[in-house]
Amino acid sequence: MSEIARALNLKQKLVDFVYDSEGDIAVALETYAVAKGKKNSYGIKQQNLTVDLFITEGKVKDRTPLAIFLEQSELSPADRKLIELWQRNFIGLFEIESIEDGYYRLMNWLTAKTYKVYGHSGMTDKETSRWQPGEIILSIIAPIDDREWFFFSDRIIKGRLSQPKLAVAIGEFRDNYPEFLYADAPELLEQAWESVAVYHQEFVEHLGSDRLTLPGYQLNQKIGELQQIMSRKKLAEAGIDDSKSLSQMLQESGKTEAEFTEAATDLGADAEAVTKIIQNKDRSMVTPKVDLPPEIKQAESVTVFSHPRWGQMFLPNYEKFTDLLSKESIEDPETSQLSIRKYLEQPQANYYVWQQLKQQYPQALEKLLSSYLKQDSFNLDNLDKLLLEYDKPPTPQLPSTASVPIHLNNLFEAAVAQVQKTKSKAKKKKKKGFLKG
Repeated sequence: MSEIARALNLKQKLVDFVYDSEGDIAVALETYAVAKGKKNSYGIKQQNLTVDLFITEGKVKDRTPLAIFLEQSELSPADRKLIELWQRNFIGLFEIESIEDGYYRLMNWLTAKTYKVYGHSGMTDKETSRWQPGEIILSIIAPIDDREWFFFSDRIIKGRLSQPKLAVAIGEFRDNYPEFLYADAPELLEQAWESVAVYHQEFVEHLGSDRLTLPGYQLNQKIGELQQIMSRKKLAEAGIDDSKSLSQMLQESGKTEAEFTEAATDLGADAEAVTKIIQNKDRSMVTPKVDLPPEIKQAESVTVFSHPRWGQMFLPNYEKFTDLLSKESIEDPETSQLSIRKYLEQPQANYYVWQQLKQQYPQALEKLLSSYLKQDSFNLDNLDKLLLEYDKPPTPQLPSTASVPIHLNNLFEAAVAQVQKTKSKAKKKKKKGFLKG
């Protein structure tokens, strides 16, 4: 039996073990599937993907199904060693770089890391014969050894994607699988979290508080100023002229990268910093530009919270909601119901925001929630459970201000530029048509 066939056979035993289990494992699988089902479609491939994720990511009293399988199964040392490797499994958004004899060269778009991934007998010719280099695949891959991998799950084919559509697909992946954002590059994840804390510190220093309320247009100006200050600081730390981009200076110099680095150090720049910025394009992290949405920019009043882990939360007309909570009695039940529903459903009003409300207005919040839920017995001890039902977990997800690998930042900027160009062309055509009429 080949290594791939052995891996496939063991994987099937794992899946059968999960499906045949009763009690705690069955309950944990159902809970996990419901949680994932809120964000994903219910197609058969997606269902299979969820089960395969559960094997290594699900929790049954703080243990994974894979760990329980290893404890309860009689396995040869070789089989046990192979299954233990699957603790490194991860789901990714992969681009097919090349199709070789028996395997595929894939790049994980989230980290730009490449993998040699083997197909297997569970994949039909009907499926794989249509695959082409450049196509995007959502799938889980698992290691066979230190260098080679195989498809651990069904493959959801996204096809060839334009830059805007690829950016959207990456955004969806971030929303649906936040725990796998940089699963194969923990150093990138660590840098991203560090950048959130730095952004928070800079935010507080520039705006004077970790919570403030301003008109939307003014807040937008302040955020723009903050980003400029942070950009200048980073360039200054690297000893780089902030009036030009590094690539622009390199291009204008007419020098090779080595010559440019030498020239930059002669002028006082740090050679290691310059070399790192130039050479490590695909692994360097940059802070993405934050563009506030129109509803924030145009809002009469916006309250922003800042936190070193939760990032920044922008809430239009937050004061109207707190005014409602400040009143001794509910004067307008309909308005109260709408406000509570809005704050339960909108993502910006996350777990952290609700904890602030709970601390400041405990009695009023409990009363409003009891009325909204039509549960006289509701109390704030049940708030965390309620927030989970509305997809507001107590652990923060990486916020949008976190630094991203430069290859992703370049993609997002190119996608935005392409969309704006398309909109501009559409407007011109529309205008010409109107003038003709």
